Amino acid sequence: MSTWFVFLRAINIGARRFPMAELRAVLAEAGYGGVETHIQTGNVRLTASHRSRTRLEAALEELLEKDRGFPVATIALTPRELTQVAADATAIVEAGPAAYGQYVSLLKATPSAADVERVEALSREGERILVRGRAVHFCYDVPYHAAKVSNAAIEKILGPATNRNVTVITALAEKWC
Repeated sequence: MSTWFVFLRAINIGARRFPMAELRAVLAEAGYGGVETHIQTGNVRLTASHRSRTRLEAALEELLEKDRGFPVATIALTPRELTQVAADATAIVEAGPAAYGQYVSLLKATPSAADVERVEALSREGERILVRGRAVHFCYDVPYHAAKVSNAAIEKILGPATNRNVTVITALAEKWC
């Protein structure tokens, strides 16, 4: 069995409700082990027989859509990957803290060098965008709601992604890794 950290995109927003107790029950009933969740934004730790991230994500997306009636994009990371995302976030903050916080968009796929360049070129005054592996780090010196570059802009270039603040990412790495 492999341990995975799965991040669900766009749940508990509007009509897309998926209470964490129900999510844990659905996953456990489907045979996933050690299912834990963290806050209401779809952060899940589980064990699975899947060794392929792509197969795991596809199986989860099929299961969750069947249960909820709406598609739920999933992004799975290994413990090593989550630890690296948290370490990168910490290093970025230490190199130059952001006055209004740092956020991380987790990606389904590793971007090409050309796409990394395109995304990082979106940086502007008060908004520093850095790509590290399958994570895009947003460092804001402007309020989040005033930022021009967001997860939506990143998805247009890099495909499905889900956004968390750096506090959640580091808390999960400390708690689960």
